[in-house]
Amino acid sequence: MRPILLICLLLGALAFGWLRWRDAASRGQQKESAGSTISKRTVQLANRTFDPASPPPEMPPLSPGETAECDSNFVSSANVSGETRQTDATHATVTINHVKVDLQLNIIIWATADASPHVIEHEDGHRQISEYYYATADKIAERVAAGYMGRQVEITGADLNAESSKMLQQMASEITAEYGKELNPEPTQLLYDSITDHSRNDVVAKDAVAHALKNISMESN
Repeated sequence: MRPILLICLLLGALAFGWLRWRDAASRGQQKESAGSTISKRTVQLANRTFDPASPPPEMPPLSPGETAECDSNFVSSANVSGETRQTDATHATVTINHVKVDLQLNIIIWATADASPHVIEHEDGHRQISEYYYATADKIAERVAAGYMGRQVEITGADLNAESSKMLQQMASEITAEYGKELNPEPTQLLYDSITDHSRNDVVAKDAVAHALKNISMESN
């Protein structure tokens, strides 16, 4: 009876561990290194249909000649913490000791109910490019955050706490802006549209994605 009970307990522990892993995987990944924490959530993908005569207000406008679109929204937010050393009543030095960056990619593919498979494949190519860039987004955020760790900033003012908060918020904005600038999938998306003529030619979407990613990488090197 005791060996059976032991086996049951072990199986229960394994099942609990697997459920916890599944739950963590659904939320995304969190990476901590050298005072920074990068949290990257899993991609949120949705497919929506629309009436061309009355598109929903939340749908971005179509470019001329387009009948569908892939709306990729790379979301980032940063929180910067620091240690304040006051030198006198109106002066202090703030040393950055922690940066937390939260990342998210939300994708909505908009298409009409009668959109052809070729058009849907084209929009899915845009989705693939977005996810390709998001795959290494945490590394970019980690590199950007590392550039702020240990940085010292002089602040002045009658309310040093307010000045410190304002400076930290400004740095957080700088981090998210720098992350977006380094990530920048837009040139690849534009090249992909150029190769496929916005799905109007017969180029296979999968081949166009590979060609766009390869050529952008070659231009970057």
